[in-house]
Amino acid sequence: MFEKIVLAVDGSEQSQKAVPLAVDVGKKSGSEVVVVHVREHLVDLGGVWEQESQSRAAAIVDGACKQLEEAGVASRAAVRRSLAGSGRIAQEIIDCADEEEAGLIVMGSRGVSNLRGLLLGSVAHKVLQLSSQPVLIAR
Repeated sequence: MFEKIVLAVDGSEQSQKAVPLAVDVGKKSGSEVVVVHVREHLVDLGGVWEQESQSRAAAIVDGACKQLEEAGVASRAAVRRSLAGSGRIAQEIIDCADEEEAGLIVMGSRGVSNLRGLLLGSVAHKVLQLSSQPVLIAR
């Protein structure tokens, strides 16, 4: 059904709930799962300020890839980088799915930025609004 799936993870409990869904769909479809995480950064006159380290981002995607591989689902890690701001993470996830020609995006319902998500609209909500691919949300 889906040759390729994008699994968006951010290290939160909710994104962790999306991994078993990706395993289930990946096994049934014989899909490769591309595990994506978006690192945010700020730019100002003082320079570029990373919101999280590359090693932390790699640990997040590697952990999800390990779970997928242990379940017998082929996976690949992708860490992307984006300016901090409303909607930018969602667009990076969608861009990844488009570039990978994924048939499905799997993600958690709410990530690490709960308060900001409530005020500005959650990443999951933006992905649902903007994606041309089907989106499976873990709750």
